[in-house]
Amino acid sequence: MQAPELPPFDYQPQPYRGLSAEEVLRSRRQFLNPGLFLYYKRPLMIVEGKAQYVFDEHGRRYLDALGGIVTISVGHCHPDVVEAARRQNELLQHATTIYLHPNIVAYAEKLAAKMPGDLKVCYFVNSGSEANDLALLMARAYTGNYDVIALRNSYHGGNAAGMGLTAHRTWKFNVPHSFGVHHAIAPDPYRGAWGCDHPLAGHHYAADIRSLIEHATSGQVAAFIAESIQGVGGCVVFPENYLKHVYDYVRAAGGVCIADEVQTGFGRTGTHYWGFETQNVVPDIVTIAKGIGNGAPLGAVVTTPKIAATLAQRLHFNTFGGNPVVCAQGAAVLDVIDREKLQANALKIGNQILAGLEGLKAKHNLIGDVRGKGLLLGIELVKDRATKEPATSECAQVLENCRDMGLLLGKGGLYGQTIRFSPPMCVHQKDAAFLLDVMDLAFSVL
Repeated sequence: MQAPELPPFDYQPQPYRGLSAEEVLRSRRQFLNPGLFLYYKRPLMIVEGKAQYVFDEHGRRYLDALGGIVTISVGHCHPDVVEAARRQNELLQHATTIYLHPNIVAYAEKLAAKMPGDLKVCYFVNSGSEANDLALLMARAYTGNYDVIALRNSYHGGNAAGMGLTAHRTWKFNVPHSFGVHHAIAPDPYRGAWGCDHPLAGHHYAADIRSLIEHATSGQVAAFIAESIQGVGGCVVFPENYLKHVYDYVRAAGGVCIADEVQTGFGRTGTHYWGFETQNVVPDIVTIAKGIGNGAPLGAVVTTPKIAATLAQRLHFNTFGGNPVVCAQGAAVLDVIDREKLQANALKIGNQILAGLEGLKAKHNLIGDVRGKGLLLGIELVKDRATKEPATSECAQVLENCRDMGLLLGKGGLYGQTIRFSPPMCVHQKDAAFLLDVMDLAFSVL
C-alpha cells in the first residue's frame, strides 16, 4: 500500500547547516535535564516551520497535527506575528510593569473584549502553569477559604501548584503536594459510570462535587478548577450541563470557578471562542496560555475587577509578565484569528476530521472512542471494546507509523492510549484528507 503524499506547498525551507540530530541528542543527554522526554524511537529534530508544516534538518516536511502541543494557533511563523515581534524587538525588548508601556494596555483591552460578562481585568504571566498558580492565589485571597476542587484525569501544570491540581500519577513526583486540593470524579462519558447518551450524565457527575464539598471540606471552598476539555487526559469532553451544575454547587459554598483555557481557547473548539462557552457557563477566573502567543512565552489570568482587587492587598510582581514584545505578538495573534476567520475554519476542518475518524472507528476495532470539538480531537485506543483495556503499545506504534509518513500527532490519557489531534487552525481540507489517509494506513499495517 502506497503512503499518502502531503498536499503541495509553495515554500522552500532554508538549507540547514547546524549540528546533526545525533550531535544534538548527544549534547542534550550531557547538558539538559534527563527528565525531558522525546517522542519516537528515532528522535525527530525540527529546525523550521511554516503555516501548518514543520521541516527537519534534511528539509523533509511534516504536517504538524499536534500544533506544538496545542500552541501554534495561527500557523508557524505567521508573517504578521513575526513582523509585530520584529518591530517591537527593534524598539524596546523589555520593560516591566513598574513603568508605563502602551503594548500591555492595548493588548489587555483587546483580550478583555473577547471575554463575556465582567471578565475584564488581565494579569500577564509566562505560562499556563504560572497562570493557574496565580488563579489559586487570587481565589484563596478573595474568598478567605483554602480548599480547592479539581478533577481526576486533569492536567494544570508542572510547577508545585499545578502538580497539586493535576490528577495523573504520570506527572506527579513523590514529594509533598496537593495541599487543600480534592479531586472529584472525572466526568468521562467513555470510561465513567454515565455515558454520552444518559440524559442526566452531567447532573450525576456534578453530584460528586457536592458530595466532596459536604464530606471532605468545611463546607466552604476557595475554588473549583477544570479544563473546559481535558487535554493531556485524552481530549475528554464533558457531558452537557456538567459545569453548569458544578458552578452552582461551588458558588453556593463560597468558592469561585476557574476555567483552564490553556488548550481550549482562542476559537479552537470551532463553535465558540472559549471552551467554557460550550458548557453555557461564565467562570469567575480564566487562565490562558499556549495558543495565546502562537509560541511566545505568554500566559494570562483574566478575572473580574472585584476579584482582581484582592492582589492590591500586597505587592505582586512578574518580571516578564506583559513584556512589550510578547504583548505585540499576542495582539497580532488575536488580529489574525479574526481576519483569517480561523475559528470558522477550525469548525469546518474539525468536523471533516471528526467524521473521518468515525469512519476509521467503524473500520478498525482498535479505536474505542472518537471525541472532541473543532480542532481539539482525540481517539482512544483499546485492545478490546468490551473491556476497554488501554492499547498503550499500539498507540505508540501508530504514532511511529504516522511520523514515517509525514504526520506528527500527540498522545494523552493516563496510559498513553489516546491519540490527540490539535493542528494549527490554518489547516485546510487537503491536510485533513492526508491526515485521515495516513491514519487509515497506520492502523492497517499494525
